[in-house]
Amino acid sequence: MKFIRPRGTSDILPDQQNYWNYVSDTAKNTAIKFGFQSIETPTFEDTNLFKRGVGEGTDVVMKEMYSFDDLGGDSITLRPEGTASVCRAYIENGMKNQPQPQKYFYNASMFRYERPQAGRLREHHQFGCEIIGDENPEYDAEIIQLGWKYIKNLGLSNIELKLNTLGDSKTRDIYLRDLSNYYKQFIDKLPKIDSDRLLRSPLRLLDSKEIITKELSLDAPKSVNYLSEESKIHWDRLIYLLDKFAENNEDFHYEVDNRLVRGLDYYNRTVFEFIPKNSGTQGTILGGGRYDPLIEMLGGQSTPGIGFGSGIERMIIELKKQKVKIPVNQTVDVVIVHTGGIIEELWGLISDLRDNGLSTVFAPNRSMKSQMRYANNINAKIAIIVGPDEISKGSVNIKDLSTRESQKEIVLDSNVIVKYLREKNILIGY
Repeated sequence: MKFIRPRGTSDILPDQQNYWNYVSDTAKNTAIKFGFQSIETPTFEDTNLFKRGVGEGTDVVMKEMYSFDDLGGDSITLRPEGTASVCRAYIENGMKNQPQPQKYFYNASMFRYERPQAGRLREHHQFGCEIIGDENPEYDAEIIQLGWKYIKNLGLSNIELKLNTLGDSKTRDIYLRDLSNYYKQFIDKLPKIDSDRLLRSPLRLLDSKEIITKELSLDAPKSVNYLSEESKIHWDRLIYLLDKFAENNEDFHYEVDNRLVRGLDYYNRTVFEFIPKNSGTQGTILGGGRYDPLIEMLGGQSTPGIGFGSGIERMIIELKKQKVKIPVNQTVDVVIVHTGGIIEELWGLISDLRDNGLSTVFAPNRSMKSQMRYANNINAKIAIIVGPDEISKGSVNIKDLSTRESQKEIVLDSNVIVKYLREKNILIGY
């Protein structure tokens, strides 16, 4: 029987790791510079965490979650998103007692049962950042700046930032009522997928992909016209902060999009998305918003929060599309090319080279020509060539595989070899 990977998953092979390492390292380094700390949560959680947090009427909960009963009879779900899990960890571990706000970042697998396509897999990987414990709009501005800086640090360009405000619970019910009543006028024109959504979550019609619904949404009520005084002050302050940031960053731009919503019920006030221009089917590469009610919904004290998620796969697609040049990781520094069956004489040298920071491998026991071909094929930097004659003389030959320069009869001593490589400026393990 031949096994293949499940539909909607991927194998991340060694020759793809340059992109993955580049995106992951850039994400981590950017978050750390903004004062964020790494957090990890379980791959699976109690199903009710997502039902309550994400929203039972959302497509994620109704159609896309991988849920099952474990052997103990508990309903378990592979996490479809990261925020609910981080908030659960915040509550459970008493992080409210730490200095506020708390800033976390994570890089983890997420699972959704979707129709697989480019940038949309059933198992995908997400970089996320959360700021929990402060409702001030300065943190809305900071999380948006972090997302922008991450994208900029990756070397991407032509990315649009769109944002909107959904208001707060004081006025949201009134807005949703009027929005629902607006669409109900056209119930006979709405596609079935949107007429069904209208009953569960009228907000979702604002970002519908259906042409008829998109046309109707142009005249739909706008959430910005329903803001409480408190939410209006929050929104105006955020816009002011972003405008000030733009004054010092010429390539920072944003657009207020009154139809922008997010697909999860916990969002309130600020929502935002970064979208490549002419993105086609891929769409958003980073999106998030404020979720002030969420922690209280999950059983904690009322605690505000804001964050974003960004798909790693989507970022890689965009990097390739824009032909961004990324660093190539040199995975092998030194290959030991040996003849005469004397590899056991070289274990000490190999170990010492590794201890000195060089990734070191030995070539398969084949002909000299085959071993040198192997060294070139794995993109090694240095070949150290040793045979019975060199062993008897206590020396090695060193070849720089990039310049083809050779140096014969270097003393067979790891300290001498490392010193030589340093002096020649070809030691890449440092």
